[in-house]
Amino acid sequence: MQPGHHVVVSALAEDPAAGIAALTVAPMAAPDPATLGPRDVVVAVKSASVNWVDLLMTSGQYQHQPPLPYTPGLEYAGEVAWHGPEVTGVAVGDRVLVDGLLAGPRSLGAYQRWGGYASYAVAPAEAVHRVPGDLTLDQACNLLGNYETAYHVLIARGRLQPGETVLILGASGSTGLAAVHVARLVGATVIAVGRSDAKLAVVAAQGAHHVVNCRGADGGLRPFRDEVKALTGGRGVDVVYDGVGGELSDHAMRCTRFGARFLIAGWAGTPLVAAGKGGRGAPNVNRLPTNLIMMKSLDVLGCPAAISVAQDPSIRPPRFAQIWRWAEAGALRPYVSHTFPLTEVQAALRAKWQGEIIGGCVLHP
Repeated sequence: MQPGHHVVVSALAEDPAAGIAALTVAPMAAPDPATLGPRDVVVAVKSASVNWVDLLMTSGQYQHQPPLPYTPGLEYAGEVAWHGPEVTGVAVGDRVLVDGLLAGPRSLGAYQRWGGYASYAVAPAEAVHRVPGDLTLDQACNLLGNYETAYHVLIARGRLQPGETVLILGASGSTGLAAVHVARLVGATVIAVGRSDAKLAVVAAQGAHHVVNCRGADGGLRPFRDEVKALTGGRGVDVVYDGVGGELSDHAMRCTRFGARFLIAGWAGTPLVAAGKGGRGAPNVNRLPTNLIMMKSLDVLGCPAAISVAQDPSIRPPRFAQIWRWAEAGALRPYVSHTFPLTEVQAALRAKWQGEIIGGCVLHP
């Protein structure tokens, strides 16, 4: 193994924009097998997803923060470069993806510093899986986090049924587009919401039955209740997938039927709800209209995919297994709109921050 490079987060920034500017790309030595355990695997990283959580972590505005310094990159894929003597199931040269809940900066164990924005990363054997089906490495590194989130929100929490109609906010984002795919697979009708006709055209090509542009003439948001009600025969949607938050949540809530489920998957539209530099708290907390919740008899459900597993590990195996079956069968194929070399990590994260990405974005170490 030859020396390489990795991205380093050395201090928490005030906000993700400042965090992007503070990132550095530094030389790294290849991991020394003499210092590793018998169940460790060294992965030569070929593809690493550019994740919204990676952005929030640079300012400590995500609920989990690895010790400093660390290398970002929640999910990555590549080739096995070395493995310990007790590792079975993978061999040197195998194409693999790494489970971001068991290794990397979002994990909780001893592998938090080994993110995917690097030439090499180290992961325990249980985190390393051969790439399913015929996915490319770029697609593989966008599989688990996005589709497990969509599954947890829509299926485990939202109980989405065949024949129901789901309104998906932020449908061109990584988890939003995954939600479009998952909803289609379970037989639901998808109404996708976004702010760009060009992005929504891709979302439609990826399976959304209907698309709604919520951008107003002044660049802000416009009401779209009447449009959605017309698409549902005046009834309203059964389910809302909300990964955006803020004012858009209010508009979406008006599009629901009586007794609908409103599923909160994130708040990408209002990323600065928490204090910067790891200050935690929520000084800019989002608010929902309780009068609409009551009068429409809505079930409003928080749907944290990673935290839920930490609270109850038993919920993960069935969702992981279903995502894996779909991927093996070719029924799930993550969409990747942008790729960048590792040296352009700031440009990649800035493109994510500014909303230029459709689906996935990948760094190539």
